[in-house]
Amino acid sequence: MAEKTPLYETHLKYGGKIMEFGGWLLPVQYGGILAEHRAVREQAGLCDVSHMGEVSVKGPDALAYLQKVVTNDVARMADTQVQYSPMCYQDGGTVDDLLIYRYGPEDYLLVINAANIAKDWEWFQSNSAGFDVQLANLSAETAELALQGPAAPAILAKLMDAPVADLGYYWFLPAAEVAGRRVMVSRTGYTGEDGFEIYCRPEDAASLWEAVMAAGAPYGLAPAGLGCRDTLRFEACMPLYGHELSAVISPVEAGLTRFVNLDKGDFNGRAVLAAQQQAGPQRKLAGFALTERGVARAEYPVVADGRRIGTVTTGSYAPTLDKNLGMALVEAGYAKPGAKFAVEIRGKNIAAEVIPRPFYKREGKKG
Repeated sequence: MAEKTPLYETHLKYGGKIMEFGGWLLPVQYGGILAEHRAVREQAGLCDVSHMGEVSVKGPDALAYLQKVVTNDVARMADTQVQYSPMCYQDGGTVDDLLIYRYGPEDYLLVINAANIAKDWEWFQSNSAGFDVQLANLSAETAELALQGPAAPAILAKLMDAPVADLGYYWFLPAAEVAGRRVMVSRTGYTGEDGFEIYCRPEDAASLWEAVMAAGAPYGLAPAGLGCRDTLRFEACMPLYGHELSAVISPVEAGLTRFVNLDKGDFNGRAVLAAQQQAGPQRKLAGFALTERGVARAEYPVVADGRRIGTVTTGSYAPTLDKNLGMALVEAGYAKPGAKFAVEIRGKNIAAEVIPRPFYKREGKKG
């Protein structure tokens, strides 16, 4: 039985078209994916991301424990900073990618992908032996709204008790007040735009949604579904677990080497990831543009020189750029910008050319 977020009835009220995603009933769109995509790029969009998982890590060994389970260097974090990191198996494959929120040296919150909550929770527990840490799965008692787009700071400023402009990119306010509700607010985003996440109690989610929508009305704020969230993150070339990252795709292969810190000591998967970095991975993630008519989709074969050289991880029409683009995991020799290959679409080979990533980057981006 699929689960519902605290905003399920709100989505129906706003005309959301509901579909199942990772065991959750969520709106894929309201008025239309293209219109919602454009709203986030040009004004702002409001997404329900309450399906994401949250895990608390506390205790004297919290830092040492996280250094073992994730690939990034958590020791570099300051209080109230957010860090992105992959989390790997010993063979270098990816368990998940997550956000780490540091409250203090012995107190962290991990935000994990919705479809991976049960698997990740088991993984966190199985890796805790020998560490003085307390783990708690807070997923069921946490709701989350994402306000994304150039108008997001102005909208949130109308509702928040603290100055929005003072909050840096990948930093958070552990305790803030938005529309009279006690919340946690961070500034990260998964769209390529400026944006904020509002973490709240499930019972406060609906009133917060309405307050944000009302404050955003003069700015053209639109409710945004999963459909545009995917096209937005795709244009910004942000990875999606199960596509660009998986149990059989390492962060190094996915082009995320900057989030793999080999200097911090041992961690799960370090030996394999170090070998991949040193020798260069045999497979690499490449961005591409179709140079003939067609739309590439995930799992489509990529072919060159009469053989299969890889697989599309994500493909879509990119609304901001008005092009049919994709990302594919291919043999390393075919991943350089300018390289040519073809995507097999319904039995036909459609020509494609490798282009730089990200496809879209907002002007004046910080951090």
